[in-house]
Amino acid sequence: MSNRQAEQLAWQRLTPKQKRGLLALKDNATIIDGRIYDKSGNDQTHRAELVVNTTESQREALQAIDDLTEHEIENGHFVFAFFESCKTMGDQYPSLTQPDLARLMFVGTYTGYRSGRLQHDNGRIIDKKALESMVGISRNKFREFYRKLIDEDILREVNGELFVNPSVFYRGPVSEIQYEIDEYRHTRLFRKTVRELYAKYTGRATTQLAIIYTVLPFLNFDTNVVCFNPQEHNEDEIKPMNLENLAALLGYKDTHKLKRALDSVKIDGQPVFWLPHNVHDKRQRRIIVNPRVVFAGKAESLRAIKVLFN
Repeated sequence: MSNRQAEQLAWQRLTPKQKRGLLALKDNATIIDGRIYDKSGNDQTHRAELVVNTTESQREALQAIDDLTEHEIENGHFVFAFFESCKTMGDQYPSLTQPDLARLMFVGTYTGYRSGRLQHDNGRIIDKKALESMVGISRNKFREFYRKLIDEDILREVNGELFVNPSVFYRGPVSEIQYEIDEYRHTRLFRKTVRELYAKYTGRATTQLAIIYTVLPFLNFDTNVVCFNPQEHNEDEIKPMNLENLAALLGYKDTHKLKRALDSVKIDGQPVFWLPHNVHDKRQRRIIVNPRVVFAGKAESLRAIKVLFN
C-alpha cells in the first residue's frame, strides 16, 4: 500500500467530529520548527503530520543541489579562481614561472572566507614565515616567489598578515567582491584535491601540476573540455584543442613530453587529465579535466563528466 493510499484509508476511518477537528486545525495551524500548533498554542503534532509536497522538477532540482554539495564536500569545498578568458596565465602574470603557478594555485586554497586573509581551515593565520614552510622550497626560491606575488599584486602584507587579491582567489559570495571583476571569469577550485596533488607532485613534478592552472582560461565550464571558445554553451559548437594546440600554447616543443606530463598527474588513481581520441581524427587527442580538481558547471554536466573518469 502506498503512503497516499494509507492516508486516504486513515481519513475514511475518522468520525465526522474528528474530521471537523482536523479541518479546523488545518485552517488555523501554526508551524514552528516543524511542529504543529492550534490557534490556542497547543502542540497538535501527534494529530497531524507535516508533509512537504514537491513537484518532479523541484525534486530534481533538490537532487542536483545535493549532488553538487556532495561533490564539494568530498573534495574539501572550493575557492573561486579568477582569470581572463583565452589569455594565458603567462600573459596574466608575466613574472611567474610554471612552478610558481602551481605554488600560487596551492596558496590560493588557503584564502580565508570573505576576509581574503591567508589562514588554515581552523582560522589560524598564515604569516610569511608559515607560508614559506608550507610552500616547501628553499629560502632563496621562496624569497623570489614571495616578491613576485607582491609585485604582481596577488598578495598584500598588512600588519604581518597576508591577504589575497580577490580578483585572483576568493571564498564567499562573488557579489560581495569590491574589485572590478566584470572582465574575469571564475571557476571552483577544490581545496582538498589541489592540496593533495601539491603534496604529491614536488620538485620537478610541480611543473606538471601547473598545467591545471594554466588551462583554466581555456576550459569550457559545461564540459570541462580545453577548447578555443570556452564560453560557448552549445556543445555542438565547442572547438576543442588537441595536444598540438595546447603544446604550442604552453610553450612545449615536444608534444609527447606534454602528453607524458598530462598522463602522469593522478588523484587517487584517477587521471586529472583524460585524453580521448578525436572521433574525427584518431591521430589527435582532446583534453578533459577531472571535475574533482576544478568544476563550474551544472549538476547534470557533473554527472556526465564524472562517468568519464570513473
